[in-house]
Amino acid sequence: MQVNNDVRIGRNCVFNLHVHLVFVTKYRRDVFSGRVLIDLEEIFKNVCLDFEAELVEFNGEHDHIHLEVASFN
Repeated sequence: MQVNNDVRIGRNCVFNLHVHLVFVTKYRRDVFSGRVLIDLEEIFKNVCLDFEAELVEFNGEHDHIHLEVASFN
């Protein structure tokens, strides 16, 4: 039997929650430069830690950002 370490166990439930968020600029304008993306990744990591979550993946281009966030127990 294979053990899945991504499964979280609560008092009355078992779950594996991953959320895919996409932030898009208004009118899809080129706003995010390379330096801004680096800063935003650190900011999103800190926000996720405050909400007891983990930033699994961060990708971005000049007009949008993709985040994959997983919850902690």
